[in-house]
Amino acid sequence: MSIDDFVAGFGEEPGYLDFARVGPLGRAVLDEQRGLSEQLGRARFGSLDSLERQDARVREAVAGLLRFRPDQVVFQPNTSSGLMHAMFGITGGIAMSPAEYPSLTFAAARAAETLSVLKPTWLETEYGKVTPGMIRDQLTPACAAVAVSLVDFRTGYLADLDGIRQVIGDRLLIVDAVQAFGIVDAPWEVADVIVSGGQKWVRAGWGTGFLALSDRAAERLTPVFSGVSGAIASGDELPLDDVLEPLAGAAAFSVANPSPIAQAMFATALEDIEQVGVEVIHEGVAEKVSEMIDLADEFGIPIASSRAPNERAGIVVLEPPADRLTTLTASLFNHGVTATTRGGRVRLSAHVTTSDETFAMLRAAFLSLRST
Repeated sequence: MSIDDFVAGFGEEPGYLDFARVGPLGRAVLDEQRGLSEQLGRARFGSLDSLERQDARVREAVAGLLRFRPDQVVFQPNTSSGLMHAMFGITGGIAMSPAEYPSLTFAAARAAETLSVLKPTWLETEYGKVTPGMIRDQLTPACAAVAVSLVDFRTGYLADLDGIRQVIGDRLLIVDAVQAFGIVDAPWEVADVIVSGGQKWVRAGWGTGFLALSDRAAERLTPVFSGVSGAIASGDELPLDDVLEPLAGAAAFSVANPSPIAQAMFATALEDIEQVGVEVIHEGVAEKVSEMIDLADEFGIPIASSRAPNERAGIVVLEPPADRLTTLTASLFNHGVTATTRGGRVRLSAHVTTSDETFAMLRAAFLSLRST
């Protein structure tokens, strides 16, 4: 599939610059959802077998992009669920920034409060950026793991996973990949735990995601929340009179059977991404990000996110003077530009499908701001 064919499969309205919040679904995902929903609605004899095959399909799709094995992947309904599994499974200290997205910090805090076997070390950062040097200077022997967002949701900063791996040694490296998965071809093999949802850059909708574990992570983590689906391999009989031990590996980190329709939607989106190539998509996103930066510079709007290509993915963060924030937000709204305003900043996020018309609307909003 060419990048042009990929882009043609989407149809979001012009003005949408909020992929870091949620990515509008493409036609292939919507067709898959409708087709399987219709199949489930009719429940024709023998038709439900295809629904049961979606688990293997989605694990293969995730594994292909991560360069992991399918048995190292388990489907999750969202990023937060996967992070809860990981945090409740760790014994020892974990280092992370308190400025991480709350899915990370809440999971660590709840695990520490409930089981008393995990102790968070809150890292001091410079403007929220988690760098190898900063981690190295604050690690303690008690830290058994380090957690980081590959792309920070507030600053758009792209973390250096290779560098972090070098400074943390054999500690577990836990990565929240939700703001990167699908548009960044990271060195996934250096991570031990990778968690992501599919509702943002993958554009598979809510209720989709995964947890991937390296072999050593699977050995070290305890599957605290392991339900019946985490104890029965495909094809096994349901244990009616016994409580089985969790399965080995990532499969243990499952509570109940997920929606096969959600699995199929996620798999469809990932299969299309793999056909195009994450590197190709990343290049297209980088061009859109550069265009957003150029527009902000043209109109003198300060940028808080990194300008370095190796430190950014799909997010540009504007930081106007405090007395201009409301005006900028109103101007974007009045010109039909969808963005996120939070903490005195405006976050713009573009995908390869972001059109020239969208950039014309953004320019008009900036022009209106300058005239006020």
